[in-house]
Amino acid sequence: QSQALAQSIKDPGPTRTFTVVPRAAESTEIPPYVMKCPSNGLCSRLPADCIDCTTNFSCIYGKPVTFDCAVKPSVTCVDQDFKSQKNFIINMTCRFCWQLPETDYECTNSTSCMTVSCPRQRYPANCTVRDHVHCLGNRTFPKMLYCNWTGGYKWSTALALSITLGGFGADRFYLGQWREGLGKLFSFGGLGIWTLIDVLLIGVGYVGPADGSLYI
Repeated sequence: QSQALAQSIKDPGPTRTFTVVPRAAESTEIPPYVMKCPSNGLCSRLPADCIDCTTNFSCIYGKPVTFDCAVKPSVTCVDQDFKSQKNFIINMTCRFCWQLPETDYECTNSTSCMTVSCPRQRYPANCTVRDHVHCLGNRTFPKMLYCNWTGGYKWSTALALSITLGGFGADRFYLGQWREGLGKLFSFGGLGIWTLIDVLLIGVGYVGPADGSLYI
Protein backbone atom coordinates (compact mmCIF):
# COMPACT_ATOMS: atom_id res chain seq x y z
CA GLN A 1 0.00 0.00 0.00
CA SER A 2 2.88 2.36 0.80
CA GLN A 3 4.51 1.53 -2.56
CA ALA A 4 1.29 2.36 -4.41
CA LEU A 5 1.07 5.68 -2.54
CA ALA A 6 4.66 6.58 -3.42
CA GLN A 7 4.01 5.69 -7.07
CA SER A 8 1.02 8.04 -7.18
CA ILE A 9 3.08 10.86 -5.72
CA LYS A 10 5.89 10.43 -8.26
CA ASP A 11 3.45 10.26 -11.20
CA PRO A 12 1.10 13.18 -10.86
CA GLY A 13 -0.51 12.41 -14.22
CA PRO A 14 -0.79 14.56 -17.37
CA THR A 15 -0.17 18.27 -16.89
CA ARG A 16 -2.33 21.00 -18.35
CA THR A 17 -1.02 24.28 -19.76
CA PHE A 18 -3.00 27.50 -19.87
CA THR A 19 -2.28 30.42 -22.23
CA VAL A 20 -3.09 33.85 -20.88
CA VAL A 21 -4.21 36.24 -23.62
CA PRO A 22 -3.62 39.89 -22.64
CA ARG A 23 -6.60 42.18 -23.04
CA ALA A 24 -6.30 44.66 -25.86
CA ALA A 25 -5.75 48.15 -24.61
CA GLU A 26 -8.43 50.63 -25.52
CA SER A 27 -7.29 53.21 -28.05
CA THR A 28 -7.10 56.71 -26.58
CA GLU A 29 -5.58 58.44 -29.58
CA ILE A 30 -7.38 61.55 -30.78
CA PRO A 31 -8.08 61.61 -34.54
CA PRO A 32 -6.07 64.31 -36.34
CA TYR A 33 -9.16 66.02 -37.75
CA VAL A 34 -10.39 66.88 -34.22
CA MET A 35 -7.85 69.72 -34.06
CA LYS A 36 -9.81 71.50 -36.82
CA CYS A 37 -13.21 70.99 -35.17
CA PRO A 38 -14.35 73.66 -32.66
CA SER A 39 -15.92 72.09 -29.59
CA ASN A 40 -19.63 72.77 -28.95
CA GLY A 41 -19.95 74.98 -32.01
CA LEU A 42 -22.79 74.99 -34.52
CA CYS A 43 -22.87 71.77 -36.53
CA SER A 44 -23.75 73.63 -39.73
CA ARG A 45 -20.53 75.68 -39.44
CA LEU A 46 -18.12 72.82 -38.89
CA PRO A 47 -15.26 72.42 -41.38
CA ALA A 48 -15.68 69.78 -44.05
CA ASP A 49 -13.06 67.54 -42.40
CA CYS A 50 -15.27 67.20 -39.32
CA ILE A 51 -18.40 65.83 -40.99
CA ASP A 52 -19.52 63.07 -43.35
CA CYS A 53 -22.24 63.99 -45.86
CA THR A 54 -24.36 61.91 -48.19
CA THR A 55 -23.80 63.82 -51.43
CA ASN A 56 -25.64 63.47 -54.72
CA PHE A 57 -23.65 64.19 -57.88
CA SER A 58 -26.81 64.40 -60.01
CA CYS A 59 -27.73 67.85 -58.69
CA ILE A 60 -28.01 70.79 -61.07
CA TYR A 61 -24.82 72.83 -61.27
CA GLY A 62 -25.06 76.25 -59.62
CA LYS A 63 -28.36 75.49 -57.87
CA PRO A 64 -28.83 75.40 -54.08
CA VAL A 65 -28.90 71.87 -52.65
CA THR A 66 -29.23 70.27 -49.22
CA PHE A 67 -27.37 67.18 -48.00
CA ASP A 68 -27.75 64.99 -44.92
CA CYS A 69 -24.60 65.09 -42.79
CA ALA A 70 -23.32 63.53 -39.58
CA VAL A 71 -20.43 64.55 -37.36
CA LYS A 72 -17.39 62.30 -37.21
CA PRO A 73 -16.43 60.41 -34.03
CA SER A 74 -14.97 62.51 -31.18
CA VAL A 75 -16.62 65.66 -32.59
CA THR A 76 -19.22 67.52 -30.53
CA CYS A 77 -21.51 70.24 -31.85
CA VAL A 78 -24.89 71.82 -31.15
CA ASP A 79 -27.91 73.10 -33.08
CA GLN A 80 -29.48 76.56 -33.06
CA ASP A 81 -30.99 75.84 -29.62
CA PHE A 82 -27.58 74.80 -28.22
CA LYS A 83 -28.66 71.16 -27.95
CA SER A 84 -26.23 68.36 -28.72
CA GLN A 85 -26.61 67.17 -32.30
CA LYS A 86 -25.15 64.36 -34.39
CA ASN A 87 -27.19 64.47 -37.62
CA PHE A 88 -28.09 67.66 -39.45
CA ILE A 89 -28.72 69.17 -42.89
CA ILE A 90 -26.26 71.44 -44.66
CA ASN A 91 -27.03 73.92 -47.45
CA MET A 92 -24.54 74.46 -50.25
CA THR A 93 -24.24 75.20 -53.96
CA CYS A 94 -24.07 72.27 -56.37
CA ARG A 95 -20.56 72.41 -57.83
CA PHE A 96 -17.33 70.46 -57.75
CA CYS A 97 -14.38 71.70 -55.76
CA TRP A 98 -12.33 72.55 -58.85
CA GLN A 99 -15.19 74.78 -60.03
CA LEU A 100 -15.01 77.06 -56.99
CA PRO A 101 -13.90 80.70 -57.32
CA GLU A 102 -10.23 81.38 -56.64
CA THR A 103 -11.03 82.95 -53.26
CA ASP A 104 -12.32 79.61 -51.90
CA TYR A 105 -9.11 77.60 -52.24
CA GLU A 106 -5.35 77.95 -51.74
CA CYS A 107 -2.73 76.77 -54.25
CA THR A 108 1.00 76.19 -54.15
CA ASN A 109 3.19 78.90 -55.66
CA SER A 110 6.02 78.45 -58.13
CA THR A 111 9.07 80.71 -58.31
CA SER A 112 10.69 78.90 -61.23
CA CYS A 113 8.42 80.10 -64.05
CA MET A 114 8.67 83.32 -66.05
CA THR A 115 5.87 85.77 -65.39
CA VAL A 116 7.05 88.15 -68.11
CA SER A 117 6.84 86.04 -71.26
CA CYS A 118 4.78 85.81 -74.42
CA PRO A 119 2.63 83.79 -74.34
CA ARG A 120 2.15 83.99 -70.58
CA GLN A 121 3.44 80.87 -68.87
CA ARG A 122 1.47 78.54 -66.61
CA TYR A 123 2.64 76.11 -63.94
CA PRO A 124 1.03 73.00 -62.37
CA ALA A 125 -0.21 73.68 -58.85
CA ASN A 126 -1.92 71.65 -56.13
CA CYS A 127 -4.94 73.44 -54.69
CA THR A 128 -6.77 72.76 -51.42
CA VAL A 129 -10.26 74.03 -50.56
CA ARG A 130 -10.56 76.20 -47.47
CA ASP A 131 -11.95 74.52 -44.37
CA HIS A 132 -15.26 76.39 -44.19
CA VAL A 133 -16.16 75.84 -47.87
CA HIS A 134 -18.25 72.81 -48.87
CA CYS A 135 -18.18 71.31 -52.35
CA LEU A 136 -18.44 68.03 -54.27
CA GLY A 137 -15.54 65.72 -55.12
CA ASN A 138 -11.93 65.82 -53.97
CA ARG A 139 -10.98 68.79 -51.82
CA THR A 140 -7.43 68.69 -53.19
CA PHE A 141 -7.02 68.95 -56.95
CA PRO A 142 -4.40 69.93 -59.56
CA LYS A 143 -4.76 73.10 -61.60
CA MET A 144 -2.76 75.03 -64.18
CA LEU A 145 -2.22 78.60 -62.98
CA TYR A 146 -0.56 81.63 -64.52
CA CYS A 147 2.84 82.53 -63.16
CA ASN A 148 2.16 85.24 -60.62
CA TRP A 149 4.94 85.87 -58.14
CA THR A 150 7.17 88.79 -57.28
CA GLY A 151 10.79 89.14 -56.22
CA GLY A 152 10.33 92.57 -54.60
CA TYR A 153 11.20 94.77 -57.61
CA LYS A 154 9.22 98.01 -57.87
CA TRP A 155 8.07 99.27 -61.26
CA SER A 156 8.24 102.88 -60.09
CA THR A 157 11.88 102.48 -59.01
CA ALA A 158 12.86 100.85 -62.30
CA LEU A 159 11.18 103.61 -64.31
CA ALA A 160 12.78 106.37 -62.21
CA LEU A 161 16.24 104.84 -62.67
CA SER A 162 15.64 104.46 -66.40
CA ILE A 163 14.73 108.15 -66.76
CA THR A 164 17.48 109.58 -64.54
CA LEU A 165 20.39 107.12 -64.73
CA GLY A 166 19.40 105.03 -67.70
CA GLY A 167 22.43 106.20 -69.65
CA PHE A 168 24.65 104.39 -67.15
CA GLY A 169 22.57 101.20 -67.16
CA ALA A 170 21.29 101.69 -63.60
CA ASP A 171 17.81 100.46 -64.56
CA ARG A 172 19.18 97.22 -66.02
CA PHE A 173 21.45 96.66 -63.04
CA TYR A 174 18.49 97.16 -60.70
CA LEU A 175 16.46 94.55 -62.58
CA GLY A 176 19.29 92.03 -62.39
CA GLN A 177 20.21 92.27 -66.07
CA TRP A 178 23.88 92.99 -65.58
CA ARG A 179 24.95 92.15 -69.16
CA GLU A 180 22.60 94.74 -70.63
CA GLY A 181 23.65 97.12 -67.86
CA LEU A 182 27.31 96.80 -68.82
CA GLY A 183 26.39 97.34 -72.45
CA LYS A 184 24.56 100.54 -71.67
CA LEU A 185 27.32 101.71 -69.31
CA PHE A 186 30.14 101.39 -71.83
CA SER A 187 28.07 102.69 -74.75
CA PHE A 188 26.68 105.68 -72.81
CA GLY A 189 23.16 104.35 -73.14
CA GLY A 190 23.58 103.51 -76.80
CA LEU A 191 24.26 107.21 -77.42
CA GLY A 192 20.87 107.95 -75.85
CA ILE A 193 18.84 105.76 -78.20
CA TRP A 194 18.96 102.68 -75.98
CA THR A 195 18.05 104.82 -72.98
CA LEU A 196 14.90 106.17 -74.66
CA ILE A 197 13.88 102.69 -75.78
CA ASP A 198 14.30 101.30 -72.26
CA VAL A 199 12.19 104.11 -70.81
CA LEU A 200 9.37 103.09 -73.13
CA LEU A 201 9.81 99.35 -72.55
CA ILE A 202 9.94 99.66 -68.77
CA GLY A 203 7.07 102.15 -68.80
CA VAL A 204 4.73 99.70 -70.55
CA GLY A 205 6.00 96.76 -68.48
CA TYR A 206 7.61 94.88 -71.35
CA VAL A 207 11.00 94.77 -69.63
CA GLY A 208 10.84 93.20 -66.19
CA PRO A 209 13.11 91.64 -63.56
CA ALA A 210 15.65 89.10 -64.75
CA ASP A 211 14.28 86.38 -62.45
CA GLY A 212 10.97 86.42 -64.30
CA SER A 213 8.94 87.83 -61.42
CA LEU A 214 6.32 90.58 -61.49
CA TYR A 215 6.69 94.15 -60.30
CA ILE A 216 5.12 95.13 -56.98
